Amino acid sequence: MDPSDFTNRRNNAVNVNTNTVNGRTAGIAITNRGSSLYFAICAVMGFTGLLYLALGYMKPRRDRLFHYITAGILFVASIAYFTMGSNLGFTPIAVEFPRSRADVRGVYREIFYVRYIDWFITTPLLLADLLLTAGLPWPKIAWVVLIDWVMIVLGLVGALVQSRYKWAYYAVACAALLYILYELLWTARRHANIMGPHVRRTFQVCGVLTIFVWLLYPIAWGLCEGGNYLAPDSEAIFYSVLDFCAKPVFGALLLWGHRKINTADLGCQIRDYDEDPAVYEGLHGVVRDKHDEKHGINGVNGTNRRVDSVNGVTTTNARSTGIVNGGSNIRPVTGIEGTSRMRSGIHRNANEDTYVPDTYVAPPPGPPPDDDVGGVARTEMLTPTRTTDVPPRDVRVVDDSAERRAAPVVAVGTESEAPQTHHEAMRAATHGAIGGGNHAV
Repeated sequence: MDPSDFTNRRNNAVNVNTNTVNGRTAGIAITNRGSSLYFAICAVMGFTGLLYLALGYMKPRRDRLFHYITAGILFVASIAYFTMGSNLGFTPIAVEFPRSRADVRGVYREIFYVRYIDWFITTPLLLADLLLTAGLPWPKIAWVVLIDWVMIVLGLVGALVQSRYKWAYYAVACAALLYILYELLWTARRHANIMGPHVRRTFQVCGVLTIFVWLLYPIAWGLCEGGNYLAPDSEAIFYSVLDFCAKPVFGALLLWGHRKINTADLGCQIRDYDEDPAVYEGLHGVVRDKHDEKHGINGVNGTNRRVDSVNGVTTTNARSTGIVNGGSNIRPVTGIEGTSRMRSGIHRNANEDTYVPDTYVAPPPGPPPDDDVGGVARTEMLTPTRTTDVPPRDVRVVDDSAERRAAPVVAVGTESEAPQTHHEAMRAATHGAIGGGNHAV
């Protein structure tokens, strides 16, 4: 029994999906051999993609970046090769150079545009693998990816053009390729050399392979889509070998080299979804979990809304049992009436989800402002310090109402003599209700 008969019976894609598209028939098209080769490469791409993804799940989630990128490259390539093996994703284009050989004789040649869709997605990911390994900053990576997209689009447009003008697109695409290779050889290589021996070795191996393989793609384009010199089955062999080296082999070398590379050392500060510092790295009373958010920390009651507890004082944007942040309709704290101008020792930044400890000084003597309510302890902000982990500094609260103007200033959160007046006793009681200690909010 002839093995080719078995192959032909198993793969009937070129007969099911004919070479006629949009009323034109491609006389120069793949045969069952080319289709079977595309299906074989599809299987290899899919298997290696699953393998690399499985290897990624054996590592901590923060160290899976390159496994995800490489597996994604292979999955996309697998879909593209399945489409080409099914004799789909092509359009017949009139050839510029008619040939007399039987395998390239005809008016229309099938051009697989799905191949360029594959490259449009996968080549930026390949470059991201390399440039991230070299530790390049994101703006440089984004710029190189943009040039890569230009190169792929120009290659596709040139392949779809029937006249000699296709070579203009081809020339510009080659210029874009040379620029990308320059970035790999010069900028990325120099950056990788200072990132340590493991990064340097991994980048050199993968970079040399990428440069060598990518330089062969313009040759394949010129012999196949451009010059109509190689038959579609030969085109399938040429591109399949290049893609196999550029993707599965490249991915194996890259992931092997990343065994000894810390992703964080490359500038990829990846935080796992259950390792948010606001939840697990709470310092100085920062809320650690939902229980603390609801019930408070350090013996201070929380609320059902978002809470940040610092040194025994719980604050929210709406109400609090300690010193409150600004806002109207605020529940008064112990011994102090709430106002629309009330501010606390923790200043809420309007543009960021942080609290900033502030330092306050007493206002100058004089009548209270019109927007203040009599009997309200007024505070003023001076030189805020932007931090989330530093405990707030001492706050000096001065009652500027008319009946209390003569009372001495008492620093909340600091030791003082025994209160001699009713107002000083109230202030001391307020200090004790807030939480006491050497720091006040």
